[in-house]
Formats: sequence, structure tokens, C-alpha cells
Amino acid sequence: MEINQNPENLPILVIGATGKTGRRVAEKLTDKGINVRGGSRTADIPFDWDLKETWAPALAGTRAAYITYYPDLAFPGVSELIAEFCEVAKANDVKRLVLLSGRGEEGARASEVSVENSGAEWTVVRCNWFNQNFDESFFLEPVLSGEIAIPAGDAVEPFIDANDIADVAVAALTEDGHHGEVYELSGPRLLSFTDVAAELSDATGRHIKYAPVSPEEYAAVLAEAGLPEDFVELFTMILDGRNASLTDGVQRALGREPKDFGDYAREAAATGVWDTSDQLAAQNA
Repeated sequence: MEINQNPENLPILVIGATGKTGRRVAEKLTDKGINVRGGSRTADIPFDWDLKETWAPALAGTRAAYITYYPDLAFPGVSELIAEFCEVAKANDVKRLVLLSGRGEEGARASEVSVENSGAEWTVVRCNWFNQNFDESFFLEPVLSGEIAIPAGDAVEPFIDANDIADVAVAALTEDGHHGEVYELSGPRLLSFTDVAAELSDATGRHIKYAPVSPEEYAAVLAEAGLPEDFVELFTMILDGRNASLTDGVQRALGREPKDFGDYAREAAATGVWDTSDQLAAQNA
């Protein structure tokens, strides 16, 4: 006699399970007792956006998927990949898809449409400018050096915490009531990069300044860091004021307020991630 497995026992695929949001989504799902299948090149069942033959094995036997794409959904050719991925997900009877998208990025919209037309239950989570970029990503070294250089001018942004993003994604992956929702997430305040530098200075006890630069100057910085030059165009676009407003996505999805940047900065500083004492000791040795 055939025994059907309880769908709730099937794993959830988390693409980018080692990234800023994917790692947190995987941890939070695990904490809830949910079986997680990590979607990365080094996973037991590997997943690689550049190797389409890995998609079906990674999706096989899963009930839902958290979809992230690095470096960004808005980059050329990505929407076609997302559309193909959704077809593979449909063929593997995946019931629910949650897409991490970019707020204010017209180029990401085609990928969102692919998910919406997948035939699965879907949720889109839009956000921009993670708090954790300053302690886990490309702004870590600038914070340590005491100068954040970026072509942002006087633009203001509603910086969002990666833990809030992960909480929204987990809710959409595991709870009813999120199908068909587009959640635009923001923090509780609009901050300029001058404001951010001041918050980081307060949290670290060191002077950290914001130094606006031209797109051309920033392209050279990205090249030195080994990051795609396409980020220059992306940053210039999303810092034109289109996202200079607060949203209620966290409140609608979770029924609570999002984390403030100042609280994030103090918590991150307490971990010692921005402590330069070891570096100074090495220099003076």
C-alpha cells in the first residue's frame, strides 16, 4: 500500500543559504523544526544558477523555495533564468515560492512576474540597502577604515535589517495568508549616508565619515574589490530618490515594527566586528 508523505515534512529549498538573508532564513526555519535544503554550490545537493542541470535535483521533493539571486535580479539576463527556474519548480510540484526582489528596481519586475505566473503560491519581498552591508559585506572595510565612499550624494534610504527580511520570508514560506502579497520592506527611519556615518560613529566610539564620490571614482573602488561594475549603475539608479519613503511591509507581514538602524549598529558593535584595536596593535608592533 502506498503511503503519502506529509507535505509539512518535505524540505524547503533556500537558495543562497550562505548569504545574508538566506543564512538567516535557513537558521530560522531550522529553529522552527523545519527541514531545510541549502541551495548553494557546496551543498550536499548542489545548486548553481550557472548550471541548470543542478536545478531539478535541488528542487526535487521540496514543498517550497526561497529564491535569491546574486548579484542582483536587475542585471541583464536574470529574468530569463528566473522564468526557467519557475518552470522547473512547477515540474517538480513545488507549492510555494518566495522571491527576494529589489525595491525600486524596474529590471527586477520581469522576474517577479515569472514567479507570479508560476502556478505556485507566491510572495514577493522587496527591499533595499541592508543594515548588514556595513558589517558582513562590502561596507565592512570602509567602516573599519573610517571612511564610507559611495556616489550617494544627499540621498536618504530606509535601511532594512536582514533579520526582518528573513522573518518576513519565513512567514511567507510557512504560514497561510501571504499568497499574492508584495511586501515592500523598510526600516523605521529615512537616513542619509551622513546619518549612517554618525550612527556608526556613536556605536563604535570612532569617527567614521561619509565621503561622496563620483560614479567613475566608485567604479574604480568596485574593480579593486572585485565587485561587478554593474553595481555603479544600480546604485546610481536606486539612489535617485525613488526609495526615499517608508513602507509598512514588515508591519503587514509580521504585525510588529522593523528594527532601527541605531539598534542594529549597537548590536553589531558589541560583537567586536568593527574593533580596530587588533589592527592598530599589529601596525605598532
